[in-house]
Amino acid sequence: MATPVRIEGVTKVYPLGRSQVIALKNINLHIDAGEFTVIAGPSGCGKSTLLNLIGCMDTPTSGEVKVGGHSIAKLNDRQLTHLRLETLGFIFQSFNLIPVLSVRQNIEFPLLIKGGLSTRERAKRVDSLIDEVGLTGQANQRAPELSGGQRQRVAIARALVSSPAIVLADEPTANLDSANGERIIELMKSISELRKTTFIFSTHDPQVMHHARRIIRLKDGEIVS
Repeated sequence: MATPVRIEGVTKVYPLGRSQVIALKNINLHIDAGEFTVIAGPSGCGKSTLLNLIGCMDTPTSGEVKVGGHSIAKLNDRQLTHLRLETLGFIFQSFNLIPVLSVRQNIEFPLLIKGGLSTRERAKRVDSLIDEVGLTGQANQRAPELSGGQRQRVAIARALVSSPAIVLADEPTANLDSANGERIIELMKSISELRKTTFIFSTHDPQVMHHARRIIRLKDGEIVS
């Protein structure tokens, strides 16, 4: 996949009563395989909207968004779900772990939804990721028993378990202290280099931007640099 994300002339408009809010204006952007990219800017600049478009959670008002070579506006709901399962992994600032499940079960969950792997294959993949993110001793603990940094490590492993080409992270350090935030970004960067996975973050955290290979700055819905 030479260019996992291609965005051509994209504008996104949301209705607000009798008026409209222009969230993105004429965005043109290509993100290549293996890039460690930050989408930066203040609150309300369009970061989350752009991430939602790349994540196939929304469609543009005009222009074209291609993810994994597919124009998302041309796909039906079933095809979009398939694209998300096969191509994308998601990391959220609030972790979004299932509290009644163990670390191992939270990481395995996307594989159960996706299907196609035996119990043994799932276990092998999950155990490998648990080791990779440094949670071997916490594999059977439940999410509420973990620290914030540990929960985000579970979220990273869960995002990677389906071997996605692209991982999207929405403010991944927002709920972490600076030391844990630094460790999490270093972990994701090393995983990106090892697996050649494309990581795309939205953030206004200078700490995250410092580690990016590329920074795309938004202001008022437009790319300014």
